[in-house]
Amino acid sequence: MKNKGKTHRVMFRRKREGRTNYKKRLSILKSNKLRLVVRRSLKNIQANIIDYGPKGDKVILSANSKELEKLGWKFNTGNVPAAYLTGLLLGNKAKKNGVEGLVLDIGLHKSTGGSRIYAVLAGVLDAGLKIAHNPKVLPSKERLAGKHVSDFASKIEDKKEDFERQFSNYVKNKVNPADITKYFEKVKAKIIGGNDEKEN
Repeated sequence: MKNKGKTHRVMFRRKREGRTNYKKRLSILKSNKLRLVVRRSLKNIQANIIDYGPKGDKVILSANSKELEKLGWKFNTGNVPAAYLTGLLLGNKAKKNGVEGLVLDIGLHKSTGGSRIYAVLAGVLDAGLKIAHNPKVLPSKERLAGKHVSDFASKIEDKKEDFERQFSNYVKNKVNPADITKYFEKVKAKIIGGNDEKEN
């Protein structure tokens, strides 16, 4: 006897695994623009410009926060200032390659104003690329520059144990977290200037 019940449709594997929202992806692809895709971990920021093709996505350009170390960045490569600088670096590469407009693809990430994803977006925008966005989601200029880190470091610098526990990696690298805004401006200038300036 044939089963006259409804046909069971198996979802795409990436949808089953919660890795792709196909409805959102389709609306983005319909824009016919290259996509800005950001992936982040506690210690790293990866920003890619991706094009869609019949055989799948293709990475056109990319920037990784680890690249900032070559420009003199001695701080955490997974924080908000590093995210901004990574976005600026990618945006600079994109402009040199004739890319003018993108669409932000946050994938399944929750849209949280002031997050590292939007810090990357701020960097790409400051490089001169056009991306539709709500300005309210971007971190403040002070936060992008790491002023919140500098202020907190100055606040607890007299408490040696707390300071060394909170900023153990910075102490290890022999840098003062209170100087993060100075390093930020220095690295930012190098990126904008085409990385020609040599580190002192």
